[in-house]
Amino acid sequence: MFDSNSYLNMELMRFTTAGSVDDGKSTLIGRLLYDSKSIFEDQLESIRATSERRGENYVNLALLTDGLRAEREQGITIDVAYRYFSTPKRKFIIADTPGHIQYTRNMVTGASTANLAIILVDARNGVVEQTRRHSLIASLLGIPHIAVCINKMDLVDYSQEQYDKIVKDYRDFAARLKVKDIHFLPISALHGDNVVTRSAKMPWYEGVTLLYLLETVHIAGDTNHIDARFPVQYVIRPYNDEFHDYRGYAGRLSGGVLRPGDKVTVLPSGFQSTIKAIELDGKQLEEAFAPMSVTILLNDDIDISRGDMIVRDNNKPQIEQDIEAMICWLGDQPLRPNGKYALKHTTRDARAVIKDIKYKLDIGSLHRITENPEIAANDIGRISIRTTAPLMYDPYTRNRETGSFILIDEGTNVTVGAGIILD
Repeated sequence: MFDSNSYLNMELMRFTTAGSVDDGKSTLIGRLLYDSKSIFEDQLESIRATSERRGENYVNLALLTDGLRAEREQGITIDVAYRYFSTPKRKFIIADTPGHIQYTRNMVTGASTANLAIILVDARNGVVEQTRRHSLIASLLGIPHIAVCINKMDLVDYSQEQYDKIVKDYRDFAARLKVKDIHFLPISALHGDNVVTRSAKMPWYEGVTLLYLLETVHIAGDTNHIDARFPVQYVIRPYNDEFHDYRGYAGRLSGGVLRPGDKVTVLPSGFQSTIKAIELDGKQLEEAFAPMSVTILLNDDIDISRGDMIVRDNNKPQIEQDIEAMICWLGDQPLRPNGKYALKHTTRDARAVIKDIKYKLDIGSLHRITENPEIAANDIGRISIRTTAPLMYDPYTRNRETGSFILIDEGTNVTVGAGIILD
């Protein structure tokens, strides 16, 4: 019997897939969904019919995620596709991201909230530039766990020697990245080897299957539960007789734990108060923790509006207008030196000017290009900005939400940059 309460309380894990073109990302996700019995019979019949029309003599599971017509026609992934499934142990949100260099910005979008990144490597080709590019982005975005899936092992006769060579090459490269938890798995997404069930064709591999890793990797400690950060999204004032004096501050905790009675400070004003109550769905809570969305009531009437932040008295973020950041450039036009952009940080809006472009990263070598660096679409570099209003932030390595921002072209209202605030 389906237990809705049990389902709602299951731990949610977000993961992304990345890799070079034709490494089998969409096929792997299709295999995960199929072998874990997370697709309906009519979906299976639909992709079976499509596979037959295309002249393929097998059920092309990649069609489960490649939903755009151009994706199906070209056999590639262009946009980020999100899929949802669950097992008895966890709920999952998958972001299937493109492999082409020109869609690196899409990969940034899909990976920005992930707990784990699956980096696919073609067993025939080994570690290539896109492998390094996506691994670097995963490192910059602070994804805590990486699963390096060496795919298409069936095309190299399930060779342990080839697997070991790729593992060594990747470890040599990853030694320069800030990633602590890396897992390696030899798989065949097409045939299902080591995806949901163990493969009898690779007896030399003594590790776990991919699904087992996804179900058991520890993610509870990935959220910062030390630094209490509550960006205010909305001020609730009912203006009726029943709630005449009600003033609640709604938002989502970006970090830490808050309880009634806690002494707090409102930033940037610096006014202090104590928490009167914390509410969720009309019920009062004994505590709230990230990433819960709640309403906070204070004992004092303080002028608080959207964009302000409630924190503990003795644990405050940095408050600055001059910011050092790494930028993943998403715009079609290059980053403009001294250019002015709209900036969004948590719930706060400001404007920002580009003070300096420090360098651009060479993805292949990780070398810094400092001589006249131009940051164009899909490039990554370090910049200095100055904002019109102070930002209340933590370094991205400490808090992914308060340590990130986006830049928006004010003329077109298009998001052109994803920023990561440095220590």
